[in-house]
Amino acid sequence: MFNKSSKPQNRIDSLIGATTRIDGNVTFSGGIRLDGVINGNVSAEPDQAAVLVLSEHARIDGEVKASHLVVNGAINGPVHASETIELQSNARIRGDVHYKSMEMQLGAVVEGRLVHVALASEVRPVELKLAAGGTPNPR
Repeated sequence: MFNKSSKPQNRIDSLIGATTRIDGNVTFSGGIRLDGVINGNVSAEPDQAAVLVLSEHARIDGEVKASHLVVNGAINGPVHASETIELQSNARIRGDVHYKSMEMQLGAVVEGRLVHVALASEVRPVELKLAAGGTPNPR
């Protein structure tokens, strides 16, 4: 999985232009910038640091999964950011947003639930112990 110092990469490997429309699911690795429209799910390769950048006029109609997201366009569907999500001022999301770390600028809109996802190692179960000399209560 990702270590605590996992950071988004600084380069974009792929660009989907403003006049491009994709009907179908997209899977990517590395960095991708979307200026066009995708009608389908967009997901990064599992267990790899990847960044998805949506420009102001970009739109995704489907589920989005990536470690790092920068959104300034529209997403109609659930969003899963395993590391960070940055919602810029023109971001519009209709769907639940699952995130570990979030930055949200004034003007960004989320029509759905914001769900903070903690790492399993950060969640500590509470162990219950019997009082000294006590015996379990049979039912």
